[in-house]
Amino acid sequence: MIWWPQELPTLTYGLITLRPIAETDISGIYQGCQDPLIGRFTRIPADYTMANAEFFVREKTPKSLREKTELSFAIDYGNGSDRVFAGVISFHSMDLPDLVAEIGYWISADVRGKGVGGIATKVLTNFGFETMGFERIEAIVDVENIASQKLLKSSGYTLEGILRKKSRRSDGGQIDMAMYSALRDEWKGL
Repeated sequence: MIWWPQELPTLTYGLITLRPIAETDISGIYQGCQDPLIGRFTRIPADYTMANAEFFVREKTPKSLREKTELSFAIDYGNGSDRVFAGVISFHSMDLPDLVAEIGYWISADVRGKGVGGIATKVLTNFGFETMGFERIEAIVDVENIASQKLLKSSGYTLEGILRKKSRRSDGGQIDMAMYSALRDEWKGL
């Protein structure tokens, strides 16, 4: 059985903090989503607007928590006054009766390559197994997104295979996706 939080906790490990998304994140979310890589490798629209960011923070995130369809966290990197908004990570596409969730994330361009995404993925995966009760957490990644595949491998996820023509890009092309997973009984934790 999945334990579902009434409100999101704050999860911290070293310089990485996962916390509830707040009104003050709207600008950071908008700015981060202007990066063409995010539009290319996620479902976030390439023409992401400030209105999209406002909707995500003010409506979609609270509704998803209430309806048990998604848990979205802001990622912060650093300590004290040096702390910066670094992206968003979530559990989504969940199958609660089967104890399965999909993890997804995007990391701001200015903090990529600093281990932020890997630590955030480990922290949320650990929370999913140890606190929420998931048995399996999946990640489905564009086969061309080599950086995300490396992040998942270094975070303890296993490549299960390639899902051929699994997704459609905004330009209409069908693309292959790599399926990664982590299993509770194999998870080594943080």
